[in-house]
Amino acid sequence: MTRKELSQLYWLNREIEMDQRRLRDLEAKTLPRTQTATSATRSSGMTDRVGNCAVEIADLRDIIATKRQKCLQERIRLERYIAGIKDSFLRQIFTYRFVHGMSWRQVADHVGGRNTADSVRKAVRRFLAEN
Repeated sequence: MTRKELSQLYWLNREIEMDQRRLRDLEAKTLPRTQTATSATRSSGMTDRVGNCAVEIADLRDIIATKRQKCLQERIRLERYIAGIKDSFLRQIFTYRFVHGMSWRQVADHVGGRNTADSVRKAVRRFLAEN
């Protein structure tokens, strides 16, 4: 497995976060606003914000659900790959980095043993180069 393949779960999660922010923005647009006297007189020419956003909201919810399903599948694939690594130390590094999405610094802090961000990153690179 390549580093790019290992990183897919992280990037899928980032995509979902981005889509969820967009969904919140769309839903906020559909909230009713109070009309002022001047806007009420011009309301005959206004479009229905709720109607315009409803289809886009439904589509975006479907997209998010599909991406969540992909995340679950990707996580299972990653965890199976990691479970096949014989070295416990490397399994921990791979899990913290690629399943939990931690930075190399956070990984080093979690595995302890005076490891640095560079040392755990290099351990992953060596393992991937050998396999």
